[in-house]
Amino acid sequence: MSVIELSPSTPSAMPAPAVGATSGLLAEITAGLASGNDLHELLARFLQPLLNLAGAAAGAVRVLDDAGQRMHLVASQGLPAPVLEAERAVDGDCGACGIALQARQPAWGHDLSACARRSEGAYFGSSCRRILAVPLAHRGRLLGIYNLFYADLHEPAPQVLALLESVGALLGLALDNARLERENLRTALAGERQAIAADVHDSIGQSLAYVKMRLPLLQDAIRGCDQRSAERYFGDVREAVRDAHANLRALLTHMRAPMHPLGLAHALAASAEAFRARGGPPLDVVHALAGLALTPAQEEQVYRIVQEALANIARHAGAHHAWLHVERDGDALEVRVEDDGSGLPSLADDSDTHYGLAIMRDRARRLGGTLEVGPRPGGGTRVCLHVPLALPPPDAAEVRP
Repeated sequence: MSVIELSPSTPSAMPAPAVGATSGLLAEITAGLASGNDLHELLARFLQPLLNLAGAAAGAVRVLDDAGQRMHLVASQGLPAPVLEAERAVDGDCGACGIALQARQPAWGHDLSACARRSEGAYFGSSCRRILAVPLAHRGRLLGIYNLFYADLHEPAPQVLALLESVGALLGLALDNARLERENLRTALAGERQAIAADVHDSIGQSLAYVKMRLPLLQDAIRGCDQRSAERYFGDVREAVRDAHANLRALLTHMRAPMHPLGLAHALAASAEAFRARGGPPLDVVHALAGLALTPAQEEQVYRIVQEALANIARHAGAHHAWLHVERDGDALEVRVEDDGSGLPSLADDSDTHYGLAIMRDRARRLGGTLEVGPRPGGGTRVCLHVPLALPPPDAAEVRP
């Protein structure tokens, strides 16, 4: 193992430790990493035997931030209080640590003046003569560094220096695993939040949007003393609020909006009935689901996409007619929702529509498919979901609820 010297010195070699001690420490660190225990606790626990083996007076482990500019202290042994406070965060290009990171190999540092300035001159007093900086890396990625602080110029034996580099590689692996775990956790949390937001939008959001549409009509009926219309619109609002409340309870209980317990065909029929009952235009529904053998998760995503597309027609299209087709197209599932209305609204003027389309596309991606939204030949809008599936040949006739 090559070691960079930052200033001339004539160190004397320390006695070599027993081979069993070095291999035993590596085995213990490896076992600790495999146990999945808390990383910071692991680093602190193995610093002391590492110091004993290397003949150092103190030690520290530092982790690079995401930008690779600053190093943050995550574990230490034997650091005096002023040093501990001053060393909590240091620049990544400072002294021996910076040289070791740049060269990607251990470096000795004998000029400790920069370190002493950070702790206002109280850098170990006279008990630290030099430091060893060992980079922590894994698969070419620099993750941090660990330091050993020496009170004299004695140098560890060659096999100990080789061990220190091996320890650096193991700790680099541990830090990289911790980084990947954090990234996976962030991704999982983002996915969960996105799923919850989609469920809220597709259930409570749609009910409240319907209330928003009905309230101006209710207000006009009240002002015009049209009691019959006012009672009808009031009933619509009451029913929508009841639906929103039921969906909210379901979300709080199960963290998901409920789908029809009998599956996609019944869910689509219920959505079509609700669409018509809430003043939507005449809706033709044609599906051939019996031979598709969709999984419950696939049915859920398809249903939510259809639900949002129908809600957009009711809110924005001003259509006279609408169509829903769910059928097999070769080895794929095709879902088309069409209307003969005014066409797509300006997304810049309607954040609700923009968000709804984003959720629909995200659901299509979860299915491994694509979602196309565009003009319908003859006027209006067409939403087309295409999902590649390994589907058996259809064995049932079309169903027209």
